[in-house]
Amino acid sequence: MTDGGDARRGDTPHRAPALTPEGIPDRLYGRRRGHPLRPRQDRLMQLALPRFRLTAAEASQAHALFPGTDDLWLEVGFGGGEHALALAAANPQVALIASEVFENGLCSLLTRIVPEGAEATVPPPPRLRLWPEDARHLVALLPDAALGRLYLMFPDPWPKARHAKRRFVNRAMLPVVARVLRPGAEWRIASDDPTYQAWVADQALFTPRLDTVQRPADWHPTRYEAKAIREGRTPRYWIFARSDAPWA
Repeated sequence: MTDGGDARRGDTPHRAPALTPEGIPDRLYGRRRGHPLRPRQDRLMQLALPRFRLTAAEASQAHALFPGTDDLWLEVGFGGGEHALALAAANPQVALIASEVFENGLCSLLTRIVPEGAEATVPPPPRLRLWPEDARHLVALLPDAALGRLYLMFPDPWPKARHAKRRFVNRAMLPVVARVLRPGAEWRIASDDPTYQAWVADQALFTPRLDTVQRPADWHPTRYEAKAIREGRTPRYWIFARSDAPWA
């Protein structure tokens, strides 16, 4: 699961340099594409995604895009999309922005909600939008206190020390994330990688509300969690709550 990225080929990435931490590389991801896209996937990217994607202008006024909702949540690096869609189904009064740069992951989510043959016509769900670019740029564009919850589920661990700054969990990112979380909002993180688990503990400037190796009942499973358990790794889950204390 990727935790950032850039725009699709030919697009102009939306950037907010004044809010992007110095010293953090623009490219927080590995691959943009895995296997070559099949014809159906290519139609989803070319015809459906433009209607489902959140624009920079919409991001800066996110609540206006989702009138009548109880809250706005963001998932960074949704992978195959099963977790994001489970969140949306279980919380119909909540608006969700799902961010992912890996094209095969975008296609996986779109395949689940766009009927074949309707790629050019089906409207997006009223309370779901996709951000297929660098998630840090989205966070920089969102208004203050916009989010009630932020999910980072099984991100790429970037295990090499020289790649540590590519991790979304980073002290330079904390004040940027804190700005868009309203008081009492939650940042939920899960990882099965020992290096990343230690990194989260090291980068945190305060005690999490939750730190456990048992997935809480209200957390939806993901394919990455299932793979980790199958291969003998122990996932860890955290909840960090937004308080009035500075995250910097």
